[in-house]
Amino acid sequence: MLRLLGVAAPLIGLAAVGAAFSQESSEQSAPPRASHSFMSSAQYTVPDVRLVRDDGKAVALPEEMNDGRPVVLNFIYTTCSTICPLMSQTLAQFDHELGADRGRVHLMSISIDPEEDTVARLHAYAQKFHAGPEWQHYTGTAQASLTAQRAFNVWRGDKMGHSSVTFVRAAPGTPWLRIEGFVTPGELLQQYHHLLEQSGATVATR
Repeated sequence: MLRLLGVAAPLIGLAAVGAAFSQESSEQSAPPRASHSFMSSAQYTVPDVRLVRDDGKAVALPEEMNDGRPVVLNFIYTTCSTICPLMSQTLAQFDHELGADRGRVHLMSISIDPEEDTVARLHAYAQKFHAGPEWQHYTGTAQASLTAQRAFNVWRGDKMGHSSVTFVRAAPGTPWLRIEGFVTPGELLQQYHHLLEQSGATVATR
């Protein structure tokens, strides 16, 4: 039984989520580090698309991701009642456990249902999980969202096929850690620090 934010999260019906999908040729398999997740290293090209943040500002995705900070990324939609709340709880607890370092990391959640996820809905969703300025949620056109999903190999045909995938990158140009399945906040924090140590990344502040 997985515990997120101190609340037991039963895995009944979710154990199959995050099962192995075919990986891009650039991804190299790595042994699982947790009982309900599979980790691999991958290189992704950030697509040149424009999205809209939950504060209403239109932004270019490469500029958002490549601002010098480490990035923790996932894909969610606000009406999801299973996987997305668990992933968002994990990011919320991870953010909390960063303590004074939380402003040094860029947490990003991109909607896979932008036609329903307006800026107002995303803003309300972000508030529900107590997201600070370091954790931003993004919507945009359906095509922009689809392009982003395909770039990170998470497109599964429609939102109902959505799976739990979390990405972590220490700095622009370094490989992404792809975590499929459910990871605890503590494990995510451990992997984040490990990536920073490996890359020798200098973390920017904002």
